Amino acid sequence: MRECPFCAGREDRTPPETLRLGEDPWQVRVVPNLYPAFERHEIVIHCAEHVRTFAELSLAQTHLVGEAWRRREAAAREEGYGYVHAFVNEGPSAGASLAHSHSQLVWLRDAPPAVRAEADETCRLCELVSTERSEAARLVAERDGLVAICPAAGRAPFEALVTPIAHRGDAFGPALGSALDLLAALVGALRAVEGPVPWNAWLHAGAHWHLELVPRLSTFAGIELGAGIFVLTVAPEHGAAALRSALEAS
Repeated sequence: MRECPFCAGREDRTPPETLRLGEDPWQVRVVPNLYPAFERHEIVIHCAEHVRTFAELSLAQTHLVGEAWRRREAAAREEGYGYVHAFVNEGPSAGASLAHSHSQLVWLRDAPPAVRAEADETCRLCELVSTERSEAARLVAERDGLVAICPAAGRAPFEALVTPIAHRGDAFGPALGSALDLLAALVGALRAVEGPVPWNAWLHAGAHWHLELVPRLSTFAGIELGAGIFVLTVAPEHGAAALRSALEAS
């Protein structure tokens, strides 16, 4: 904590900020990544205090993170970038080099393959949401026009999706803050069930946008990486029930 460059009062230890929300102290800062993996690669520091997990952010803070993502995505579009990949890595084995809660924004000229591969004719996510709301076994939460689901064909135990119920393509629109708040609640439930496990989450800004949460509770080996077949040690129905109970108890 004493060495954390993301805490308030150590602003000189990061590259010059590209966005600041709030004053005295600031509430969210966006700075260029000191070790960029892409042409434009930014860090969104979620709060001035040394908060170590996204689960501990308040409602106001998650909405400010959403506002920071939204403003930087607009700036990227103005500069000719066609897609911003927004993601959170939490925990060293999930790729986080610093404990202070933060996310990353990668500016891309075009949408990545995972987004381009979506079929235009039928929205599979709309079908999934309809089925899961009807059956309810893998439904974790529903609020603010959003649902959280543990998908049947997940890649890791307790994997979850947060998505608008209605078909929406405005990933950086007004519902983003509420989606991030639901993500924080899911991470809190995951910590209640499994402890402080590492995880990755990202915003899929496709035709029907959503957040994907993948806990790092298993290791991808030859069958997963080579054949694309993912072996789950926790059934999605059981994972959803555990997360649902933890949310209800919080």
